Amino acid sequence: MIIVVLLSIMFGCLFLGFPMFIGMLTAAIVVTLVYFQNMSPELLMQQLMVGISTYVLLAIPMFILAAEIMCAGEAANRLLGLLRAFVGHIRGGLAITCTGACTIFGAISGSTQATLVAIGKPMEKELEKAGYKTEHAIALLMCSANIALLIPPSICMIMYAVITGTSVAELFIAGLGPGLFVFVLFSIYEFLIAKHKGIILQKKATWEEKVKAVKSAILPLGFPIIVLGGIYTGMFSPTEASAVSVLYALILEVFIFKSLKLKDMPKIALSTGTVTATVFILVAAGQAFSWIVSFAGIPQMMASGLIGPETSKYAVFAIISISLFVACMFVDSIPVILILTPIFYPIAIQVGIDPVHLGILVTLQAAIGAITPPFGCNIFTASAIFDKPFFTVVKGLTPYIAMFIFTTIVLIYFPQLALFLKDLAFPPTM
Repeated sequence: MIIVVLLSIMFGCLFLGFPMFIGMLTAAIVVTLVYFQNMSPELLMQQLMVGISTYVLLAIPMFILAAEIMCAGEAANRLLGLLRAFVGHIRGGLAITCTGACTIFGAISGSTQATLVAIGKPMEKELEKAGYKTEHAIALLMCSANIALLIPPSICMIMYAVITGTSVAELFIAGLGPGLFVFVLFSIYEFLIAKHKGIILQKKATWEEKVKAVKSAILPLGFPIIVLGGIYTGMFSPTEASAVSVLYALILEVFIFKSLKLKDMPKIALSTGTVTATVFILVAAGQAFSWIVSFAGIPQMMASGLIGPETSKYAVFAIISISLFVACMFVDSIPVILILTPIFYPIAIQVGIDPVHLGILVTLQAAIGAITPPFGCNIFTASAIFDKPFFTVVKGLTPYIAMFIFTTIVLIYFPQLALFLKDLAFPPTM
């Protein structure tokens, strides 16, 4: 009954047009006052501070700031130039260039929106000039940008780590396998589509142009190497890596590329602060909501209903995947992860699911839901960025969503897609 009241109040507030955090807080407060009258309301308020006092959360504003600096600078264009020089001339090369650039930029920004702005805006018109329909170009760019959720650093992974206590470093390296798998699927699809539709071939770059492109992009490529290499060699933690990423981005764009001036930084910092405040308010409200969920024993009640002596982990995987996928179709991924992870995590652990494997699956479902009609949040982001109507944006999404779903199935049945690199970097202790 409590879960029905919680969800009814939360979605009722959303229906009335209130922000997501208002719905979560209102639901938590009402349930506390009605069902737990002996509980001091101050305990619930304390959870708001607990939610944003975790050290790991320091990484979020830093990675957002680094992404903002890179978006305003030249890094994205230099990465595009590198990929275009080497694969632009093959069949479907321009589309593969876009997908590859989004994948690499995801390792810089950790944000689908930042990736879509940095790569999508300059490439949409070029794809159309090459013979791609508008809906195909937008769908390709939007779905390729979502690879950023799987390629570290990923804000969704950080949120999952905060909630469950899972290692951020292990999640980061585990995301590489599925992220590259999606990139390969997209590249094969674009090659076949270009061949079928007779998309014009781009001019092949000379070796001189290739060398020039490598020199131009070598410093932006150093970004993921420094950040991830620093984490896995033990030079610094993921949180410290986020600070290093800001410093590197600043040096690159202001002092080396000279694409930005120090006077541009207040505007970039203001944009970062706005996004960070939104995220942290959601995190605080999500902590209060999930604490009430746990206090009411809802995960245990659901576990007793879902888990029996014959229940397989694949059945639990299916329930979790469908629930997250559907929820992210209607609500932004961060509050969905904040709300559903505390409910499903104990159930998953009880049936023997690896927490890192689960974290990558959760992140993947967030990526799929964010691009799925009717209300996937990245649909509206793309609509605003490209200034196109809703139905133009969603028209070409079906094959890409199908490839994401195929990746989900492969990840469930072949967990080593995510865990192979994690086990290499962090060997299991006997």
